[in-house]
Amino acid sequence: MEQRHFAVLVIGAGASGLGAAIGLKRAGIADFAVLEKAAELGGTWRDNTYPGCACDVPSALYSYSFAPNPEWTRAFAGQPEIRSYLRDTAERFGVTAHLRFGVEVTRAQWNEAGSRWDLETTRGAYTAGVLVAGTGPWHEPLMPELPGLADFPGEVFHSSRWNHDYDLTGKRVAVVGTGASAVQFVPEIQPVVARLHLFQRTAQWVLPKPDHYVPKLERLLLRRFPAVRRALRSAEYAGMETLGLGFRRPWILRQVQRIGLAHLRLTVRDPVLRKVLTPDYTLGCKRLLMSNSYYRALTKPTVDVHPVAVKEVVGNRVIGADGTSAEVDAIIFGTGFHILDMPVSSKVFDGEGRSLDEHWKGSPQAYLGTTVAGFPNLYLLLGPSLGTGHTSAFMILEAQLGYAIDAIGKTLRNGWASVRVRPEVQDAFNDEVQAALPGTVYQSGGCASYYTDVNGRNSFSWPFSTGKLRARVRDFAESDYLVETSATERTRRATSVR
Repeated sequence: MEQRHFAVLVIGAGASGLGAAIGLKRAGIADFAVLEKAAELGGTWRDNTYPGCACDVPSALYSYSFAPNPEWTRAFAGQPEIRSYLRDTAERFGVTAHLRFGVEVTRAQWNEAGSRWDLETTRGAYTAGVLVAGTGPWHEPLMPELPGLADFPGEVFHSSRWNHDYDLTGKRVAVVGTGASAVQFVPEIQPVVARLHLFQRTAQWVLPKPDHYVPKLERLLLRRFPAVRRALRSAEYAGMETLGLGFRRPWILRQVQRIGLAHLRLTVRDPVLRKVLTPDYTLGCKRLLMSNSYYRALTKPTVDVHPVAVKEVVGNRVIGADGTSAEVDAIIFGTGFHILDMPVSSKVFDGEGRSLDEHWKGSPQAYLGTTVAGFPNLYLLLGPSLGTGHTSAFMILEAQLGYAIDAIGKTLRNGWASVRVRPEVQDAFNDEVQAALPGTVYQSGGCASYYTDVNGRNSFSWPFSTGKLRARVRDFAESDYLVETSATERTRRATSVR
């Protein structure tokens, strides 16, 4: 009979969920499962298969520190290699047997009486003492609600749901959005389409990408000499942290902007097009983008850049906010994801039946981006207020994993019924973050970005260094939490209060 109760359940088998699984196993915790709604692992690196898909931080940093990969063939790894790395790492650390594919969590609610999480899924009910949400913010595509889009007679898809069966050769294509994915796929499709219409609501800062093929000799050295591997990772970390200093001191990034302006000036000779592509805000205010081919693709005679948002779709015409239009055969959306309104937050409920969404009211908050007041024994990975504009998500993830697994280990060893963060502790942390944000480029850079939630609050960004983040989440402090040793003890306390 299939096991339905676990000490720990993890939602999602992407980088976060797999990291949690490996961390649990390394900590000697064997009673866990990872529920994954898809048929394969990989998360965002399984879903995003668009042409040119790659990471935008150096490969040596884009990996678990406990599972370095000396076989990256590029300085900035592509999607197929990253997905293979995740698959190989899961197998290497023996967690594939814990994965349950095709199991989508539709509801998870804390059961106060039983001190457990009750889960409803597409494959029946599960229960767990502890729940880890590894669903990530780059998961559910954000599709704008455009009038007339439903009646468009051509092909429509989001970059994260790329339709490889649709041949773009000779087609007239509208690309909506100019974020990280568009910067990567536009140069790939431009040579094959008949016409490419790029609708750009906001110009992006695009820096040159120091990418290159990693020669076999270099890979051999990295494989044979771990010290060389560690030195490379340390050097890349130091380089990214140096850049990160500018996010807290925007005047530094205004100097780095000169590289972006030079890159634009050297690539785009047409002064009209160059003006359209020149941002009017400080570098780093939006996600940092890098490409050696994006600007070049936009200079081609088959490309039209429309510096406006899309207003509507009428028949097979895409209409811009200024009234300009383009007749196309296909529309590709590079419009990002539900970052701060993550779908999982509408599926996780406290003991009284109130969801994370209802608690947050549009502004996600958590203590150290990991635990949420009112939600015992719940750990969020890559949660609110932990995002940075310069370093690898793996650096943040590993810091959180150390913290969460320390807490989970103590919970199981000590037989604690529940661990819930004190509301005043969570509030103090979030007040500290919000007080530090105004001096950062995220807040003072003069742009609108996905870092800001529907209430106008930056619920995404970490305003300090990565080192400070790692130091803050190094050890689980029991004093920050209300710990209930058993359900019996909770009942006794409640009775004594009455």
